[in-house]
Amino acid sequence: MTELVTPRLLLRDFRFADEAAVHAYASDPKATVFTDWGPNDTAATREFIVQATAEANSPDRRTYTLAAVLRATDHVIGAAGLVVEEVTTRSGSIGYVIHPAFWSRGYATEAAARLLQFGFTDLRLHRIWATCRPDNRPSARVLEKVGMQLEGQLRDHILIRGQWRDSLLYAAINRS
Repeated sequence: MTELVTPRLLLRDFRFADEAAVHAYASDPKATVFTDWGPNDTAATREFIVQATAEANSPDRRTYTLAAVLRATDHVIGAAGLVVEEVTTRSGSIGYVIHPAFWSRGYATEAAARLLQFGFTDLRLHRIWATCRPDNRPSARVLEKVGMQLEGQLRDHILIRGQWRDSLLYAAINRS
């Protein structure tokens, strides 16, 4: 079981009991405007929970899709994840989504910083990258705040609801 602690958050494996809290943000068009999934219906949210719990139980785990839980209230406010993309080159990627009611409070930054620490320290990754849409300035600021550097713009990188979108590519390197 994976549990990563920050001053205000617990990043932990999802549980089936999290479904309603997950659906609260995953069904919100504002929360999913920049994602390649959502807004979710209840079936899609349930499938996400099933997939995330299966990943958590995998003996060869390479995907860490974690619930972002407020430590003070034990309330799930989003998700944060790290994927070991390439074992031989020790590279991975991170991502996050936070319920809009909790935006602009530093939770995404806290989660992203902890994911980088986990990836570099516990998983011994050398390079961790993330993408965001060019018009998602708050997410770009999160990546910059945690020390990731802009490497460039990927043109027509991802298909979102039938439209090709560019992505900004950020990365951090473990120099230790």
